Amino acid sequence: MSRVKGGVKTRRRHKKFLKLAKGYVGGRSKLYRTARETVERAGVFAYRDRRVRKRDFRSLWIVRINAATNAVGMSYSQFMGALKKQGIELDRRVLADLAANDTAAFNRLVEQVKAAA
Repeated sequence: MSRVKGGVKTRRRHKKFLKLAKGYVGGRSKLYRTARETVERAGVFAYRDRRVRKRDFRSLWIVRINAATNAVGMSYSQFMGALKKQGIELDRRVLADLAANDTAAFNRLVEQVKAAA
């Protein structure tokens, strides 16, 4: 049986990781082993943080809504409870955008909710 050398496959595999490690500092972009470790670690962070980003944005929206409702003399929880009771189905993302960019519309919404409560 003849001997099979894996040079082509190995080079291809190494190049794949080195391409992904482009832009990393020092040996992390030049040396296969450290590049592979760094790329794998980066992949773990990327996977985890795609989920964390959703949490971070939700908490940011809540902070913005809370600040806007406190300015009009209502708490965040009272506001969200009253919205739910009235059947107004605006999500936190839209409410936060209203609070930040269209204060007048947000204040009208708060007054409408206050009047019904």
